Amino acid sequence: MTAIDLGLPQLGGLDDIPKTDQKLRPADFTSDQEVRWCPGCGDYAVLAAVRSFLPTLGIKRENTVFVSGIGCSSRFPYYLDTYGMHSIHGRAPAIATGLAVTRPDLSVWVVTGDGDALSIGGNHLIHALRRNVNMTILLFNNRIYGLTKGQYSPTSEVGKVTKSTPMGSLDHPFNPVSVALGAEASFVGRAIDSDRKGLTEVLNAAAAHRGTALVEIFQDCPIFNDGSFDVLRKPETKEQRLIPVRHGEPIRFGPAGEDGLGEYAVVQEGFGLTVAKADEIDQSQVVVHDQTDQNLSWALSRLSDQDLNHTVTGIFRQVSRPTYDDMARAQVAEATERTPSADLQGLLNGRDTWTVAGG
Repeated sequence: MTAIDLGLPQLGGLDDIPKTDQKLRPADFTSDQEVRWCPGCGDYAVLAAVRSFLPTLGIKRENTVFVSGIGCSSRFPYYLDTYGMHSIHGRAPAIATGLAVTRPDLSVWVVTGDGDALSIGGNHLIHALRRNVNMTILLFNNRIYGLTKGQYSPTSEVGKVTKSTPMGSLDHPFNPVSVALGAEASFVGRAIDSDRKGLTEVLNAAAAHRGTALVEIFQDCPIFNDGSFDVLRKPETKEQRLIPVRHGEPIRFGPAGEDGLGEYAVVQEGFGLTVAKADEIDQSQVVVHDQTDQNLSWALSRLSDQDLNHTVTGIFRQVSRPTYDDMARAQVAEATERTPSADLQGLLNGRDTWTVAGG
């Protein structure tokens, strides 16, 4: 049976999750646990944004679950008054997959870090993305291992001097957005912890998406990698480096030019993209963002490398395709319908092979 044959309804990410008539507030999603992150950690800003954002979904707290792996970010479930699980290193997407398949009434979230998700958990992450399980993955990227005290991570820059690379890292880092797009994720976004508005916009869209939504969040580790994203925060540099994108809009950024729009523009260059001064090109050359165009999304993810010279934020890709959990439940329903009186225990105690339904 193919996905096309299933005749599945085109639901949104939250359509089959019970809603509440109660007016919820951020305080309702705040647990009684003491928040134990280092002062200045970017996790605080993300936690505040998520606590403020969750009430707007109108979902009961008991129908919301956060699953995390191991790392500083993975303490997240303790600080939310929802169901949650502090699970195994790198395996949060696998556990969340089981939840999403068996409990369509849950809003399933994964919280992970660059080490947890892209090192020991790399396989689990890419398979969740390719399967398109209905979950939202928040990938906190601080380019370092914080919980284990400052070793280099899969997103650390080449040459990064850390406790485990005293002469500089030799590894070429992952670009999490490119990894997700390569796995054909149906939703990929990026935000910065200090940009509350931009982060909330991406979170809203990710939560409403049916399928696997991955949101990379740049956040600061003030102890072991302080200031790693300062060029994207400081007023004197961020306007020239940050490129916010919105579907259907020309990609212009930077200080306002003579026309009141951004001084810089993203234009096509061969098979890739480059940045040009807006007043030096014809406006027809400015790329218009299309989040359904996978080639464009990929090119945007490669616009800047480790140097953060031109860093795109917002939604790179959002497309609709069948989800793994919907298809799995459809198969179970069909098998049950074909053999309504099947003796499960008899099948388990029987021979090594059996026929689920006759021809």
